[in-house]
Amino acid sequence: MALLIVGIIIFLGLHLIRVIAPGLRQSLINSLGENGWKAAYSVVSILSLVLLIYGFGQARQVTGMLYTPPVWMAHITITLMLIAVICLVASLLPAGHIAVKTKHPMVLSVKIWAFSHLLANGETSSVLLFGAFLAWGVILRIALKRRQRAGELTLRPFVSGKYDLYAVIIGIVAWALITFKLHELLIGVAPIVM
Repeated sequence: MALLIVGIIIFLGLHLIRVIAPGLRQSLINSLGENGWKAAYSVVSILSLVLLIYGFGQARQVTGMLYTPPVWMAHITITLMLIAVICLVASLLPAGHIAVKTKHPMVLSVKIWAFSHLLANGETSSVLLFGAFLAWGVILRIALKRRQRAGELTLRPFVSGKYDLYAVIIGIVAWALITFKLHELLIGVAPIVM
């Protein structure tokens, strides 16, 4: 459980550094240079993500249940995950209506992912992981809204509605691949038991 907690703290702390320590971030950019900062940020992100995943795998084997969700909650999770994947794809494409209306579709995607997994998973390790990511998403969304109001952040302008169609089509395909194959292959749990 300790590895999971350390992984969560490092990974999410790094991804909140602009919010919790903007001065530290800027001083690191000044000392390392823009490219040095990006390289260091990327390396620490990857290493902490590996630690987080490994720690979660270890913690799942030893932690008990905090609550036992009803079986039908898995269906709600699967449905919400379709929305999360579409939002994630929309965040990676030029802005369509989805990106413009949600403002920060990647953050929304993470929040939906975390919330939906809390509905279907009551193990202590899962609650810790998904609860931490949900809290991160809420904190980041509030910080992004404040930065936008202060004029520090400009939202992406609308480009074309065709990117919404692409987001939906690619999102459905990616969701189906994850739901019917990749989740079980990578995580060891089949979202839909056939």
